[in-house]
Amino acid sequence: MIQHTMFVQFTEPIPEADLNQYLADLENAAKGTGVLQTFAAQRHIPVPGEEQIPAFIATAVVQLGVADVEALGTLFAAPQVGDVFDTWRTRYPFKAAWANHEAPA
Repeated sequence: MIQHTMFVQFTEPIPEADLNQYLADLENAAKGTGVLQTFAAQRHIPVPGEEQIPAFIATAVVQLGVADVEALGTLFAAPQVGDVFDTWRTRYPFKAAWANHEAPA
């Protein structure tokens, strides 16, 4: 199994309800591809003073699990997934960083 681990950083504050909706929309779009095997999302747990550190600090981390590289390509190319990113980016600008990797043992 391949995990696509994505770190999402909203560049402006996002209300909790909207973050929940973004994550739900992303999960539904990814499920709609027919290749998604697992989905998990968690919010960042802030540490006092971290805003002073010059680092990419995510708002949330998302993991999408697929069977293989072909399925990962299907997920990346899915219009419905791109639509979620485009729709939410117009509401709340965000940046993303990710890594594709084998599932931890």
